[in-house]
Amino acid sequence: QVQLVESGGGLVQPGGSLRLSCAASGIRFSIYAMGWYRQAPGKQRELVARIFSSGSTNYADSVKGRFTISRDNANNRVYLQMNSLKPEDTAVYYCNAHLSWARDDYWGQGTQVTVSS
Repeated sequence: QVQLVESGGGLVQPGGSLRLSCAASGIRFSIYAMGWYRQAPGKQRELVARIFSSGSTNYADSVKGRFTISRDNANNRVYLQMNSLKPEDTAVYYCNAHLSWARDDYWGQGTQVTVSS
């Protein structure tokens, strides 16, 4: 059974930082591309950042220079360090595990991030 469990969300003031964590189980973690997506109320889910099995990364333009994705293959975890947070970063953040050749695509339950003064 595949599980992705996010943690680390919460309420933070503009300019603050949060670190999201996603613990994966039930998959061969190291071969999956891992991503963070977010969905704000009334908007479509969008890619925030992704890290491939090679370690290469890509980011949405809106978070470049502020967010950093990383992975720990020994402990089956992926992280999203979010700095200089803005109110427009407010959303539910979801962890994703993707393996294109196997057409595997798994999602966590999401964690709320609210940026407000």
